[in-house]
Amino acid sequence: MQWWCAARGSAWTWSWQAYPGVWLFVLAIGLAYWRFFGFGRRLTARHGGAHAEGTPGGRGVPPRGWPGWFLAGLLCLWLGLDWPIGALGAGYLASVHMLQFVLIALVAPPLILLGVPAGRPELRAGSRGLLRLATHPLIALVLFNLVIIFTHLPSVVDSLMASQLGSFLIDMVWLTGGVVFWWPIILDSPARPGFGNPMKIGYLILATIVNTGTFLYLTFSELPIYSTYELAPPVYGISARDDQTMAGLLMKVGTAAVLWTAIGVLFYLWYLEDSNEPSSTSHA
Repeated sequence: MQWWCAARGSAWTWSWQAYPGVWLFVLAIGLAYWRFFGFGRRLTARHGGAHAEGTPGGRGVPPRGWPGWFLAGLLCLWLGLDWPIGALGAGYLASVHMLQFVLIALVAPPLILLGVPAGRPELRAGSRGLLRLATHPLIALVLFNLVIIFTHLPSVVDSLMASQLGSFLIDMVWLTGGVVFWWPIILDSPARPGFGNPMKIGYLILATIVNTGTFLYLTFSELPIYSTYELAPPVYGISARDDQTMAGLLMKVGTAAVLWTAIGVLFYLWYLEDSNEPSSTSHA
């Protein structure tokens, strides 16, 4: 029995495989959230007052700190790590490996962070020390793109995906990098009051541009660059070259879809802020 998804070298089968390490990891994150923030009445409570948690909200939109956000993020993380996506991405298809990246680094982290209540003492500590430095928008953007480049280098992928520990390491680097990247957007730091919605929009637009090099490398390389997927038993006759092209396209399209959705939300919140501001015009 494997505890974590990794390359196996055997022909792909749709027979279900158990990965207890994935279950324990996801359960540990859920228990940690329950321990520090609780589910209980906050999950079932009416969320009409969106401003209570510090997030502007529209009609019927759950506020930041609503546990449903966290559960959605945890579900995305579990889907990206467990069978069949985790197993296919670990040693069969580079395109599914890229789907894992989108789920683990781009979709799950913002949802998990949205589930964290605003104003917690634990988060105020994030305005100091190493965490504050790492989550500075400029540094966070650089770190996240270094994560993208490092975890898609052929030498890194081929060496790490061969073992459960190496595959676990890539997944954790993705998750950590995603949390750092989304932190300035979701968890506003009082030490950076000038990083409002317009700056956040610019941050995300820049993020859609800077990953272009990796996308081009994957999509337009004439030969397969990953031995792990080139030598893997074929799945439904998909060639390694076509699979790699799909991986590159998924990196660009999937990343853009997530980031531009977030940009749209930020534009909406920016509009709400402007429309709620009291008129500065006074009459004598």
